[in-house]
Amino acid sequence: MNLGTDILGIVIMFTAMVALAIPFGKYIAKVYVGEKTFLDPVFNPIEKFIYKFIGIDPNEEMNWEQHLKTLLTINIIWFPLTMLILMNQDWLPLNPDKIPAMSPDLAFHSTCAFITNCFQQHYSGESGMSYLSQLVIMFSLFFLTPSVTLAAMAVVFNALKERTTEKHGNFYNYYVRSITRILLPVSIITAIIFLFNGMPMTFSGTHTFTSLQGDTVHVARGQVAAFESIKMLGLNGGGYFGVNSAHPFENPNFLTNLIENIFHMLLPIATVFALGFYLKRKKLAWMIFGVMTSWFLLLLIPAVYSELQGNPEITQMGIGNSIGNMEGKEIRFGTAASTFWSITATASMNGAVNSMHDSYMPLAGGMQLLGIMINCLYGGVGTGILGFFVCIILAVFIGSLMIGRTGQFLGKKIGIREIKIAMIITLLHPFLSLAGTALACYFPNLTTPTLNNPGYHGFSEIIYEYTSASSADGSGFEGLGDNTPWWNISCGIIILLGRFLPIIGAVAIAGILASKQYVGDSAGTLKTDNPTFGLMVFSLIFIIAALAFFPALVLGPFAEYFI
Repeated sequence: MNLGTDILGIVIMFTAMVALAIPFGKYIAKVYVGEKTFLDPVFNPIEKFIYKFIGIDPNEEMNWEQHLKTLLTINIIWFPLTMLILMNQDWLPLNPDKIPAMSPDLAFHSTCAFITNCFQQHYSGESGMSYLSQLVIMFSLFFLTPSVTLAAMAVVFNALKERTTEKHGNFYNYYVRSITRILLPVSIITAIIFLFNGMPMTFSGTHTFTSLQGDTVHVARGQVAAFESIKMLGLNGGGYFGVNSAHPFENPNFLTNLIENIFHMLLPIATVFALGFYLKRKKLAWMIFGVMTSWFLLLLIPAVYSELQGNPEITQMGIGNSIGNMEGKEIRFGTAASTFWSITATASMNGAVNSMHDSYMPLAGGMQLLGIMINCLYGGVGTGILGFFVCIILAVFIGSLMIGRTGQFLGKKIGIREIKIAMIITLLHPFLSLAGTALACYFPNLTTPTLNNPGYHGFSEIIYEYTSASSADGSGFEGLGDNTPWWNISCGIIILLGRFLPIIGAVAIAGILASKQYVGDSAGTLKTDNPTFGLMVFSLIFIIAALAFFPALVLGPFAEYFI
């Protein structure tokens, strides 16, 4: 491996992400504003049919409470249906490989993960779900769950744009357009590309053949090409196969790896620029992007450097280590590209993996963990910009107090209600992550037998699992034997709380601000679209992450690194 080539590949991938995200963001803004797009002739008739079928008037305006009620109703409908299919898939159709039904606790965890866009998996894809479950649950929810958060994001955009209003568009309209105008077209084109690169697309069962050694081998197949495209675009992350995108059927070559890696952050970055286009405040969008990217680079550079140095224990044995730490990685991707993937996936809350995070060097593993701990970098589909919006509210409040002014954002004064909600949301993620970890450590008889490693690394496996659940990332230090009632039930509860409460809080803050009297900016108003304010937000994120998670990082990956 050539170091210069590896670094150049990373630069090209990130540049491609940003270059595609800017026009994509402009397109997303047009979709939610209701402006004409080139896809109107195709999808206008389809959307009209959908609205007529479900009896919805897309032009009926909703207030923020009605938006939240609709959001929760959509998810509640899917919960019992998903549980029912998973617990009865053994006798339901489209099960040529006779996949058994899930236990109640595993079905509960899987349902919680699937309806929240978390897609944390405590089962192995090809042996845990039938084709019916993959299609009706996984594939369908790959479209439906990211559309929920995209619609919530559109509600916030609308609330921030208007001077004084109680109405913020129609949630069903945002929801349907998120699927038809954003997710569906891109995923169809990408699925065709994936199909021509060797991903299976079949309803046939496992293929059986005899190897050169004389062994009988059963190779699972399925509707992988279509599955993989929306899995990556919607940041769903759940693997069709147990090893996720490390499997050659989910990620056959460097081209598919490049596309999937770009998709990690395409929508999250695009939503940042969509905010700028929607509000006509491009400088604000560039400030947000600058802060997010600064944090991303602070995670990426140490991780790539650490992995390229290789494992010092192997070097001391006199074994060549020039290609870096290749444990748990695919040779067709290499060290640098695999590490880049791991940071883009954790910074974007994707959850997909093309290498095993449990096998990374401690410093790189710590950077992956820190990415999901911060939880407001590029973030998930819609949730990244919503989380950053809450950080902006806190930074405006603190910064305004420092200059003796009342906190004000986009012409609206920030009151005590908004600050209380923002503080609760900010503290919720570390509370859920650390409380779950503390309980797991308090009951070692339930958790210690499931760990793949003792000591510091074992602690990292525990806190990674709960932080991943709380942030809706879904990935894991895959040495953990997590399919037990303890892990399934505790992680399922944390997934639900960590997903919906922050979305509810962000929409509530935007709705409350939108209902206030517009006062405009003055010469003394704290500017929120310049590098100085960006530095303030950067520092706020650092302080919150350090105070909340630094002790846990010291007990886990950092302690392992120093020994």
